[in-house]
Amino acid sequence: MAQPQRRQPQDFQTRKELTQEEKDAAKARAMGNNLSGYQKDAKPKEKPMPWRAIGLAGIIFAVCLPFAIRAYRGTVKDMATANTFGAHDGDET
Repeated sequence: MAQPQRRQPQDFQTRKELTQEEKDAAKARAMGNNLSGYQKDAKPKEKPMPWRAIGLAGIIFAVCLPFAIRAYRGTVKDMATANTFGAHDGDET
């Protein structure tokens, strides 16, 4: 059987120590190279107010409101006649 060649402990070589410049370069690469001072002072761009969506919602609300009020009043009137104790509609026998 063929076995892979094993490394002897005396063949092991330690890693060379990084210089300060190499450490700084590695840190800059890890941070994505966004180390400029501009990033600290820059404010995120604000999105404008969605006036079209607000206007459209207002128009839809204004159109639907009268129908909703009419339906509410009709339902309340029906419920009031149904919940009256002892009173009978002409429909019931």
